[in-house]
Amino acid sequence: MPGRCPSRASVLLTRPTRTAPGSPSPRLPHVPHIRGAREGVYRWLKKATYKGSWPSIFGRNPRERRWAQGPKGERKRQARLMGGKAARDVGRVGKKHAQGQTRRKPGHRKALAAALDPTAYCETPVYNPDLCPNMIAAQAKLVYHLNKYYNEKCQARKAAIAKTIREVCKVVSDVLKEVEVQEPRFISSLNEMDNRYEGLEVISPTEFEVVLYLNQMGVFNFVDDGSLPGCAVLKLSDGRKRSMSLWVEFITASGYLSARKIRSRFQTLVAQAVDKCSYRDVVKMVADTSEVKLRIRDRYVVQITPAFKCTGIWPRSAAHWPLPHIPWPGPNRVAEVKAEGFNLLSKECHSLAGKQSSAESDAWVLQFAEAENRLQMGGCRKKCLSILKTLRDRHLELPGQPLNNYHMKTLVSYECEKHPRESDWDESCLGDRLNGILLQLISCLQCRRCPHYFLPNLDLFQGKPHSALENAAKQTWRLAREILTNPKSLEKL
Repeated sequence: MPGRCPSRASVLLTRPTRTAPGSPSPRLPHVPHIRGAREGVYRWLKKATYKGSWPSIFGRNPRERRWAQGPKGERKRQARLMGGKAARDVGRVGKKHAQGQTRRKPGHRKALAAALDPTAYCETPVYNPDLCPNMIAAQAKLVYHLNKYYNEKCQARKAAIAKTIREVCKVVSDVLKEVEVQEPRFISSLNEMDNRYEGLEVISPTEFEVVLYLNQMGVFNFVDDGSLPGCAVLKLSDGRKRSMSLWVEFITASGYLSARKIRSRFQTLVAQAVDKCSYRDVVKMVADTSEVKLRIRDRYVVQITPAFKCTGIWPRSAAHWPLPHIPWPGPNRVAEVKAEGFNLLSKECHSLAGKQSSAESDAWVLQFAEAENRLQMGGCRKKCLSILKTLRDRHLELPGQPLNNYHMKTLVSYECEKHPRESDWDESCLGDRLNGILLQLISCLQCRRCPHYFLPNLDLFQGKPHSALENAAKQTWRLAREILTNPKSLEKL
């Protein structure tokens, strides 16, 4: 039926025994292999939704479809998209060239290439498919509309969020200054550098997280044995050095630096600071949570999380990265990412829900924000992520909140593994990369599992209602089908 989300059986195929460049990661649910990306997606869409009614560009009968396979078929397929004289010219030139009958006139190769790809020798890099619909390849048309969507919708979203961030950070900075007056160990680290606030993460246009970096940890061992997915503990290396720690009163009898105790103390300080700050009329604490959350002007929610920055070390639970058989990222980029290190956050961990031991309740949550940002530099990666975030904000903000921006960021990292070459992330490949990520997202939602990029044992969908994930899968399917089959629909999305 048109519009129906494909069943799980139609999405999930047998996982390959080994992962080669361009094939799906073994850590993710498998999606159909996309040969040439766009052709494979169209064939899959035809089988899954249109039941043969799709106006095929791959051939109208079995004989033509057989002929359309291979390099010669690719020429004919592209020529048919252009139509008219171009199709006849390409068919005639291509046939004679294959038989060796063409005379080597000056520029004949360039003319043939221009006929096959009308965008290759165009003087202007910006294409308007509405002016010459028969001369623009389908892929270039999708890229054109995606760039238009980015310039109009994504940039407007960025500008609105930047304005909100400036407003929110004024309030948060004032609250943190009051906290620092009461307790000098909690020094505000919310500083603006290059039009960016250090430690601030955008969860949604109305939800933010501010990471408050604390000073030295003292003499602690970083214990990360994988028993607590996504978490680690800080244990005093020598009981006799307890008094040397800056956070001595937050060390448990077992010698652990308690994330829960630090968060509890910080929450008390923030509650007092809210009553004293100059913005007390527009800010209030969010009740019924152990997290430190502020509601500002009844529109925005900001979570302030105490944290320690760990540089120069890499957690054991992420030691498998990078995968040895995948060429991305290169050794230099890997060294940069590991040098960035990670953060230890004092916040609730959903993977520890229901666990009662003291070590687990005092655990710190691992975060790799800076490492992930460094990985996604270059090519059209940032642009692709920005488009995904905008689509999520406008169409996938669903009951139960099954999807957030971090899920999109994670899937972009996996897509980088599947397509390790930098040429795979040229502007001309933007449509293919976006298609692949949306299809992978559908598969993850149907499997109800989205593994963390650095910590694959940590499921980012843990605790999400199954009905919400199913609803998100259907909505994502409608969105992906609309973009794939009608790129111009992006004007309304």
